Amino acid sequence: MTILEERPQFAFEAHEASLMEIVPGPRPHGIVKFVTSTDHKQIGLNYLFTGLAGFLVAGLMALVMRTQLIVPNNHFVTENVYNEMFTIHGTLMLFVFAGPFAFAGFGNYLVPLMIGAPDMAFPRFNNLSYWLYLGGFSLLLAGFLTNNGAAQFGWFGYAPLTEAIHSPGPGADLWIVGIGLTGFSGIFTAVNIITTVFTLRAPGMVMFRMPIFVWNILVTMFLILLAFPVLTAAMALLWIDRHLGGNFYNANKGGQPILWQNLFWFFGHPEVYIIALPYFGVATEILATMSRKPVFGYKGMIAATLSIGALAMGVWAHHMYTTGAVLLPFFAAMSLLIAVPTGIKFFNWIGTMWRGTIVLNTAMLFCLGFLAMFLFGGITGVILAQPVLDFQLHNTYFVVAHFHYVLIGAVMAGFGGLYYWLPKMTGRKLSEKWGKLGFALLFIGFNLTFFPQHDLGLRGMPRRIETYNAGMGWNFLNELSSIGAYITAIGVLVNAWNIFTSWRHGEIAGDNPWDGQTLEWACSSPPPDHNFEALPPIRSERPVWDANHPDMLTKVGH
Repeated sequence: MTILEERPQFAFEAHEASLMEIVPGPRPHGIVKFVTSTDHKQIGLNYLFTGLAGFLVAGLMALVMRTQLIVPNNHFVTENVYNEMFTIHGTLMLFVFAGPFAFAGFGNYLVPLMIGAPDMAFPRFNNLSYWLYLGGFSLLLAGFLTNNGAAQFGWFGYAPLTEAIHSPGPGADLWIVGIGLTGFSGIFTAVNIITTVFTLRAPGMVMFRMPIFVWNILVTMFLILLAFPVLTAAMALLWIDRHLGGNFYNANKGGQPILWQNLFWFFGHPEVYIIALPYFGVATEILATMSRKPVFGYKGMIAATLSIGALAMGVWAHHMYTTGAVLLPFFAAMSLLIAVPTGIKFFNWIGTMWRGTIVLNTAMLFCLGFLAMFLFGGITGVILAQPVLDFQLHNTYFVVAHFHYVLIGAVMAGFGGLYYWLPKMTGRKLSEKWGKLGFALLFIGFNLTFFPQHDLGLRGMPRRIETYNAGMGWNFLNELSSIGAYITAIGVLVNAWNIFTSWRHGEIAGDNPWDGQTLEWACSSPPPDHNFEALPPIRSERPVWDANHPDMLTKVGH
């Protein structure tokens, strides 16, 4: 039997009476915000400035090395100290500065803003990634506090130099663990950014409307997922060799030292593009904005990025020509082939500037410097891709010069990114006067440092040596190189001073100081916690330009 009666009201009324307005408490500031924040913007700033700190520390080590080499038979530092400087300098530049500064610093801050997302897909995971990275940085430096000093076997860690009998003490172990932590940080960041791009794009932000910077970061994240686990595995095998009686790299007990080279360079050459591709994206955004034009060949740029990502996984053994253990024709062909999509990018960058209304500010100058230096590094890369030439040049300073023109040439675009996006991050512009002086010093100093090293290599100066005899004909070129390093250091200090002073006292930037084209310029400077109050319609890859210039709408499919 069913009994019908009115629904009792008291339960609902009691629940309704218990409701209250929740007023958010004060937001954390200072060190508490640095430690606890899961906001992608704060974490991006953490990466950027930790990376810059690593750059400064590694730069000081470079000055020590160049002071040691300024004159022959110098004893400014001992051979062991020089080897420690050489090892940790390269490690910090690659694993702490050049890569994370771009893909984790700019990537964390800008990717959600550029696709119209409120935050990263996994905010707490993002916070963990940063602390793993900072922990790895700290452990790499902690090696200097141990009784035997930091690792001394070079940033590439060739076996059997890394075995316990050749490199005793905890310094080498801290190097292994430090790189492992930065590797896990990169893998976690890659998972987070890939998920964010595929799941949190704003309505209308289809894949072929994403900014080129986001495309480059996305391809970089897939490269990280393919390359970093291999490096982590190589480090795990090395740890087993050193502490658990393994013999993976010990030839005396059946191991294969060349296994380390294959594992390390399988990571190491994709790492070049893990570093370079984000800076390519930075340069693309700046060149388009400062030329008042859309990116020339937008889809061609995406295709070139995807091609670089695919080809990057197949060229690792061109670092191993002289071992006699690799198939020279295949890796030479692959090394030459990867220059083709990079060349396409250069044509598109030139096409973007062609007949544009160019604004020649500091950000644009750094991008032009990037184009010049990376192009020169690419040309010398084509030379070294030829086995017959690499056999002669492989162990010389020619390779040092090539390597730095490629990597620091790319990082020039990163400095341009600071001048371009720090007004968005801080609400204040950097000084153009100090910025242009800093650019001139960096450009002159960098080229004076590394251009003579091509000639040193052709004259036979080996790399990785801490001194040389007076009669070798290398004196003058080493003096030039060291003077260039000191000029570069002054340029770094000028730019650091500019960032420090402009952060609090710079000119108010406004929301869109450059008449930018992409979504990050649609929010306030600095952006609010939730990123956007409102979004403009997204009908092209330049939604903010279309909203601000309805008479000059972007032609879809241009």
